[in-house]
Amino acid sequence: MQDLWNFAVRLYARPGVEDACLQLQEAGGDVCLLLAGAWLQRRGVPCRAPYLEALQALAEPWQREVVAPLRQLRCDWRTAAAADAELATLRERIKQLELEAERLLLQRIETLVENWPREDGENDWLSRLAGDDSAALQVLRGAADS
Repeated sequence: MQDLWNFAVRLYARPGVEDACLQLQEAGGDVCLLLAGAWLQRRGVPCRAPYLEALQALAEPWQREVVAPLRQLRCDWRTAAAADAELATLRERIKQLELEAERLLLQRIETLVENWPREDGENDWLSRLAGDDSAALQVLRGAADS
C-alpha cells in the first residue's frame, strides 16, 4: 500500500480532482484531511468519532498557523506578481513552502494513523470530513474509488 503523500499526489492529479478539492476548500473543507480520508477509506480503516477527532485536532492548528498564512500571502500577491517578475519568483517560493507544509501535515497524519486497525465497519471518511455530499465530493469519491 502506498504512503499517504504519494496517494494524495496521484489522486490530486486525476481529472477533476484539483477543481473538486478547490471547491471543497472554498466551502470550508480541509483538502489534506479529505485526501487522508480517501486514503483511510481505501485502507479499510473505519471512520470512528475518536479517529475523526484525532485527525482534526492534529490538522486544525497546522492548517491555521502554517498553511493558511502561506496560502493567504500567495493569494494576496497574485495580481501584483503578474506585473512584477521578482515578486512572481517570490510568490512561487511561497507556493513551494505551502506545498511542503501540506506534505509535512500528511506525513504527521500518516504517523498518527499508522496503528489504526483495518476492519469492516462504517467507512465513509469523505462524507464525515466534508460535512455534505456535494458534486465536488462526488468527483473526489469517484476518483478515490477507481
